[in-house]
Amino acid sequence: MDALDLARWQFGVTTVYHFLFVPLTIGLGVFVAGLQTAWLRTGKEHYLTLTKFFGKIFLINFAMGVVTGIVQEFQFGMNWSEYSTFVGDVFGAPLALEALLAFFLESTFLGLWIFGWDKLPKRVHLACLWIAVIGSNLSAYFILAANAWMKHPVGYVVVDGRAQMTDLWAVLTNSTALAQVPHVVGASFVVAGVFVLAISGYRILKERGATGLLPRKSDFTTPRDRKSPDMWRTSLRGALVMTAIAGVVVAGTGDLSGQLLHEQQPMKLAAAEGLRHDTAGAPFSPLPGVEIPHLLSLLAAHDPNAVVQGVDDIQRRFEAQFGPGDYMPNLPVVFWSFRVMVMLGSAAIGLSVLGLWLTRGRGRRARNVPTWFAKACLLALPLPVLAMIAGWLLSEIGRQPWTVAGELLTAASVSPGVTVTEIAISLAVFTGLYGLLALAEAGLILRHVKAGPEAPAQDPRNPRDPDETVLIPRQLQAESRPTLMY
Repeated sequence: MDALDLARWQFGVTTVYHFLFVPLTIGLGVFVAGLQTAWLRTGKEHYLTLTKFFGKIFLINFAMGVVTGIVQEFQFGMNWSEYSTFVGDVFGAPLALEALLAFFLESTFLGLWIFGWDKLPKRVHLACLWIAVIGSNLSAYFILAANAWMKHPVGYVVVDGRAQMTDLWAVLTNSTALAQVPHVVGASFVVAGVFVLAISGYRILKERGATGLLPRKSDFTTPRDRKSPDMWRTSLRGALVMTAIAGVVVAGTGDLSGQLLHEQQPMKLAAAEGLRHDTAGAPFSPLPGVEIPHLLSLLAAHDPNAVVQGVDDIQRRFEAQFGPGDYMPNLPVVFWSFRVMVMLGSAAIGLSVLGLWLTRGRGRRARNVPTWFAKACLLALPLPVLAMIAGWLLSEIGRQPWTVAGELLTAASVSPGVTVTEIAISLAVFTGLYGLLALAEAGLILRHVKAGPEAPAQDPRNPRDPDETVLIPRQLQAESRPTLMY
């Protein structure tokens, strides 16, 4: 491998690691804020218990996301100085907004939320969390807008070999960004939703003494005397609703993204579908050798007879426009990344719809969570994460060989003075370090989930006031005689 290949591997590895934490932070923050809002409105103890239980997981994940994200910015100067020189004037504004506005809101008000449980009025304390959550989503918007500019550059001019921004509003409202932001954020909510489903399913199974993942005959029946706890049914139902709604957003924005690919990135669309030549009424191939006539044209242009460009014909046109070279991305990776993204993402969303039907009803009519479905939720944990990683591979590898479409080739973006040995050493260090961080987070979260939430107890000075609720250590529960409310 040369320096370019290693630099791409390093950025890919560190980004995938970082991407494990970001979607969960975005979606889980909103879920925790929703739980605390429900507690404030109803005063029910199980909402407070769930808020603190999932809030701790949210904080662990947020900390890991910050640590792993810092390396991303350093790599621009380490391995991609030519790229940084070209895009610096354009990227400066959205990245500054992300750091000075979004991350400031996120970190400052999250700190107030962490330390303000017993010091701030309840409504102010809740507002701090919502502001932090809004900051997280704003941060995602600015980063994704900058990324969208690389695929569809607008609002700039090239002066002396550098892109100079002429219209910040055009960059932030790029049509690619307006489709990409809700698609990625919606997918993040799916990731967080399935994460909560898995934890809720595990806790239900543990309290039933049925944590074995292999299904048994008894899993498909739920005796009357073996009801799932209302608290975990509540978290599971909330996650089901969030995942199903987010799935609708992902599907709708995915359709819009397909139309934009047809107009703006035809090579990526052709590679994702394995289409070799320009075709009117192009078929869609869910699997190699299986074709659905006219479906690709219908999806790409909402016209069953529209012409969809093929990779071989686009290659010839790009050679005429940009000069000799290979303008095709890695076709197998792009082709299969698209299918993995769609299949695993659809499976996760389908699980949420099924779960809403299985657990329908309220009050006495509420249906228990079937044991087999709780196991399915636990097994589904990796599905949306793998789907998001596959989507990122589709998005970024499908853009190759460009870092900025039509303007800057990846081969011309790498730092000229960096050596293979230097990148190889930093790649090994980052990979090992990120691996240890991932194991540390997994261990912390797993230990927290296994231990379960601490039992809520009423303050003996005012046992009827839900605002005075505190959490006490397990070793003192027998002495304080807490009231468990599920």
